[in-house]
Amino acid sequence: MLSKMDGHPFAKADVLDELQQQRKHQMSKQQSPDAKADEFPLALLRRHETRLLPPANKPVGPLRGLRAPDIGSLVKVRGIVTRTSDVKPLLEVITYTCETCGREIYHDVSNRKDYLPLLNCTNEQCGATGMGGRLFAQTRGSKFIKYQELRLQELPMHVPVGHVPRSISAHCRGELTRQCAPGDIVTICGIFLPQKLTNLHGGRSSLISDTFLDAMSVDKDKKSYGEIEGNPSVDLLIDEIADSPDSYSRLARSIAPEIFGHDDVKRALLLQLVGGVTRILGDGVRLRGDINICLMGDPGVAKSQLLKSMASTSPRGVYTTGKGSSGVGLTAAIVRDATTSEMSLEGGALVLADCGICCIDEFDKMDEQDRTAIHEVMEQQTVSIAKAGITTTLNARTAVLAAANPLYGRYNKKRNISENINLPNSLLSRFDLLFLLLDKPEVEADVALARHVTHVHRFLCNPELDFEPYDSSFIRQYVAQARQFEPLIPAKLSNTIVDSYVDRRQAAAQDGQVAATPRQLLSILRLSQALARLRFDDVVNQDDISEASRLTDISKASLDHHGVSNQVTDPKSKAFSVLCDYASQLGTQSLSFQKIKDVAIKNAIREHDLLAMLQEYEDLGVLYMSADHTRIDFC
Repeated sequence: MLSKMDGHPFAKADVLDELQQQRKHQMSKQQSPDAKADEFPLALLRRHETRLLPPANKPVGPLRGLRAPDIGSLVKVRGIVTRTSDVKPLLEVITYTCETCGREIYHDVSNRKDYLPLLNCTNEQCGATGMGGRLFAQTRGSKFIKYQELRLQELPMHVPVGHVPRSISAHCRGELTRQCAPGDIVTICGIFLPQKLTNLHGGRSSLISDTFLDAMSVDKDKKSYGEIEGNPSVDLLIDEIADSPDSYSRLARSIAPEIFGHDDVKRALLLQLVGGVTRILGDGVRLRGDINICLMGDPGVAKSQLLKSMASTSPRGVYTTGKGSSGVGLTAAIVRDATTSEMSLEGGALVLADCGICCIDEFDKMDEQDRTAIHEVMEQQTVSIAKAGITTTLNARTAVLAAANPLYGRYNKKRNISENINLPNSLLSRFDLLFLLLDKPEVEADVALARHVTHVHRFLCNPELDFEPYDSSFIRQYVAQARQFEPLIPAKLSNTIVDSYVDRRQAAAQDGQVAATPRQLLSILRLSQALARLRFDDVVNQDDISEASRLTDISKASLDHHGVSNQVTDPKSKAFSVLCDYASQLGTQSLSFQKIKDVAIKNAIREHDLLAMLQEYEDLGVLYMSADHTRIDFC
C-alpha cells in the first residue's frame, strides 16, 4: 500500500513497477549481456495491488460536496449502497498470437475504459514480407482482474429539504470487490474522475461526461451484528449488565431517552432489536423470528421519533414514509445497467433492510396496491419478483416497525379499531404487537411531560435519570452478543403455553370478542425467546413467558379498552351512517349512486338494504334521489 504524498496521486503509484522492471533488466544481463529483454508489459508481470490511502486526518465529506476542483484528486465520501453489480473479469492485458510468424503481441489496456482490438501483426518481419499476419486473441495468456460497480447514494441526513438525493458510481477492483451489499452504509476513498459517455448504437458521442470514483478503500460504518468486533472492556461491562436484575428495564429506557414515558413500548422495541430465533424445518419451511410492531394513535405522541431512533440504532435500519413510497420502492425496481445494458434489480427499502429493521411512517397513507407488497415480507420474509423477464425471489429478512394515524385525525372512542384505523385485518394480524398511543389529558402526566420538554429546550439535553443511559453503539454490541444464543422452550413450559392459549380462545369466544389466532401464539414464543436472549440464556423460563404474555395483554387491552364498539345493528341505520361518513369525507352534498353502492358493498351492506334506506329517508325529506337513480342529494 502507498500513501498519497506530494504531487499528483498517480505519481507514486508506479514505483513498484519501476523497481520490478529494473530487477528484470538486471536478471536478463546476468543471463546474457547481449540478449535483449523481452518486451512484456508491466501490467502482465504485476503480482501486487497498488492503492492510494488518504491521511488519517482527512475529513469525510458528503457526495453533494464534490466539486470540479476535486477531479483527479483523492476524496473520501460516505453514503449508502443501493446497487451492486456482479463481479466480472476485467481485461488488463490481452495477448495475441500471429498466425504467420507465431509471435506473441501484448496489448496493455489497464488504463482504458474501452479499446479497439488489434487486427494485424506489428512485427517488422511480418510487415516486410507483405503478408500482414492476422492476430488471434489468446485467453490463457491474457490477464484479468475482478471488477465490480457500486451505486452509492448520499445519506438522508445530507439531503437538503426539497432536493433529490444524489448518487455516484464507484468502481472496485481486485480485493475490494464483494466487500459490501445493498443497504450498507460505507465510507469510500477513491479518485474522483470523469467518464466519457459514448453512444452504444454507433452514433455520435456525447459532449457530456459523467463522474465516478475509482475506489481505493471501502470501509463499513454500520456493520451487521455478525461483523461487529468485540472490545474487552465493553465485553466485561456487557457481562456485568446481563447478570444484573434490572438490565431489561435499563436497556429499554436507553432507547430514545429524550422521549418521555412509553416504557412498555420501549421494552417491545428492545425485544424487536433482539428478535426471536428463526427456525428452518427439515422440509425447508421457515418460521420467522423477527418481531413486527405497529404503533397507532393520536398525532404528537412521538411515534416518528421512536421510528427514527430505531432506524439509527439498528445496523441495517431504513426509514421511509408510506405516502412517499411505492410498491416498487419498497420491494425492488428493474433498472438497466449502463455498462452492460442488461436488466438488473435494484433493491427497495425492504430489501435494503435485510437482517435489520424497516421503519415505515404514515403506514395508513399508503395506497392499497402498494400495501399488498408488504404482506409477503411480513410473514414469509421474501420478495417475489416477476418483471421484465426476471423471475426471482429476494431475501427480506427484516422486522417491520410501522406507525399509523387514525382515520379522522384523532382517535374516536365511539368507533371500534377497524373503523379508526384504515388498515385491513389481514395486515393487522401480521403484527406481533399493536400499541394504541392516545393523548389523554391527565394532570400528573401532563405536568411531568411539560417539565421534560421544557428542560430539553432550555439545556439541550435530557433530564437527569436515575441511571446513565447507554448509547446506540453499546446497545448494538449488546444485541450482537445476545443474538448469538438460540434459546429453546422446555417441555414443562410447552404444556403451560398450550393451556394458556386454549384458555384465551375460550374466554374470547364466551365474551363475544375476536378469538386469539395461532399468530398470537407464535408472537408469545418469539417475545419469550428474545427475553431469554437478553439474559444470555439458552433456555426460556417461566418469567420470560409471563413477560411476553403481559406485553401481549397490554397491547390487546389498549385496543379493546379504547376501541369500544358502538356499531349500529340496524342495516338501514348502518347504511345511512356510511353514507354520511362518505359525504363528510368528500365534503360534498351531492353523491353518485354508483359510488355509494361500491362503498356500501365494501362495508358489508347489501344492495336491497341500501335501497330501502334511500327510500325511507327520501320519504322523510332527508334525501333526494334523481329520476334516473344516478345522483343522491342531501336536502
